[in-house]
Amino acid sequence: MSSDPSQSSVAAPRIAVDVRRFPWIRRLAADYAFDFASVSRFFVANPAERASWRGVIARTQAFDRPRADVASLLAAQQARRHAPAEARASAERLRDTRTVAVLTGQQAGLFGGPLFTLLKALTALKVAREIEATHGTPAVTIFWVDAEDHDWDEVSSCTVLDGELHPRRIALAPPPGAGEVPVASLVLDGGGNREGGADDSGLAGALDALEAALPASEFTPSVVASLREAYRPGRGMADAFARWMETLLGRYGLIVFDSSDPASKALLKPVFSRELEAPGRTSQLAAQAGADLERLGYHAQVAAPAGPALFHVDRRREAIRHEGARYVIGGASYQASELVARVTSHPSAFSPNVLLRPIVEDTLFPTVCYIAGPSELAYLAQLRGVYEHFGVPMPLYYPRASATILDSAAARFLARYEVPIEAFHTPGDGALNHLLESQLPPGVDATFQDAVHTVDERMNALAAAVPAIDPTLEGAARSTLGRMQHDLKALHGKIIQAAKRRDETLRRQFERVRAQAFPGGQPQERAIGTVSFLARYGPVLVDRLDDTLPLDLGHHWVVTM
Repeated sequence: MSSDPSQSSVAAPRIAVDVRRFPWIRRLAADYAFDFASVSRFFVANPAERASWRGVIARTQAFDRPRADVASLLAAQQARRHAPAEARASAERLRDTRTVAVLTGQQAGLFGGPLFTLLKALTALKVAREIEATHGTPAVTIFWVDAEDHDWDEVSSCTVLDGELHPRRIALAPPPGAGEVPVASLVLDGGGNREGGADDSGLAGALDALEAALPASEFTPSVVASLREAYRPGRGMADAFARWMETLLGRYGLIVFDSSDPASKALLKPVFSRELEAPGRTSQLAAQAGADLERLGYHAQVAAPAGPALFHVDRRREAIRHEGARYVIGGASYQASELVARVTSHPSAFSPNVLLRPIVEDTLFPTVCYIAGPSELAYLAQLRGVYEHFGVPMPLYYPRASATILDSAAARFLARYEVPIEAFHTPGDGALNHLLESQLPPGVDATFQDAVHTVDERMNALAAAVPAIDPTLEGAARSTLGRMQHDLKALHGKIIQAAKRRDETLRRQFERVRAQAFPGGQPQERAIGTVSFLARYGPVLVDRLDDTLPLDLGHHWVVTM
């Protein structure tokens, strides 16, 4: 699954950028795309090879799963949320033993979370369509809402670009239990703005602040109205997120799964019991793989805990520790047999951590491929032994689409001045100064460089000659050269500053592109919520990204809207 690099004409619909040009892309993610042989021992197969897909599809179809039960619990979730008909039809397809799934997921970020959440879901949908077209295998797409995560800070805010392209952070005040209980247990209140601004607001205040922050466009009222429909007072944080994802992508057949559903836990008793009966084995296997990664010069994404890869949920979500022959939760101690018995009687009281969650996902769903971000890919590299330990087929992993969305003016600027997109990530004025230098009249720059060269040449020759007259004069000559070089450097700075004043428009255009591509110095797809782009470009955004972004390994795409 790949695509040819894209167009480079003015305001091209997309421009391909090798991800290795970005300083934040770590070596594992780069080698996964460009040198799979270097990391192949950590994964089941190479997604760039067609034979890999045939093998994984066959293994997944042969593995016994509770398909009817899973389809029924999905149908019940969808009915509660009034999911689109296309999404419900997709869930029903899971009853067919031939059907495979492409899975991805994310935490339940406020108002849909950052742009990369949408990019993950769109990539999964495209991979599923490719499987059907290439292999003739029924395939559906499932979005796993990590509803049991208890990291409130990760989900409680959403940043958008206002009409002046300034980042505006909208946040909810923490409800009781935030940071301790699963986000699915946190209920949205209906409070308005409180003194202190949007960061200290209830749901109504956050929605009002969002509407005020978004650019005034023909699309903003309908986008905010749809959000108000999904994010209603009294709903859980994860439930509201699931409804919003269905609003965006349910018509494409996306199946949204709330992982906190107690009905799913009853199907996971064997996984939870095995994890408790082999204390620390999952963590040990992941730690061994992490050490192997580090020996090869990569990094271990997860420092595996010593105990089981499980949390216990009894209002609070607490890690289960292994101490001696017993398990400890909070201040209480249990024999292994006691917790295994509790798995049988109350499976909803258990929740997987990041190491066990993929096993849980692929026990429930016939996953042939998981769509992963760079950090996810790194911890998944630690799990091949864990999959073998549980006897669950390991899926393929496909990197999610990576993109920066620019308006046509910004795209024209890139094309005209041939500035690489990563240059806008560099702090300070270095990249801008380099651009301004390149725009100086050739005679100015050439004459200045000649002057620098001549001064260096003549003064160095003088410093070499004067010792014949007086040895102490060499130091004086070189000090004079240093002052002259300093003065020339200062003069060069004044020339650049004059160029800045002369071409203030160029500076404003440069900063405008930077504000879109790296708001607050962060990659756009990580920093800015999808809702920001929906308000600016309207519902065509989703269709445009679906049409424009190719299935491709190793490239980031600059997309013009």
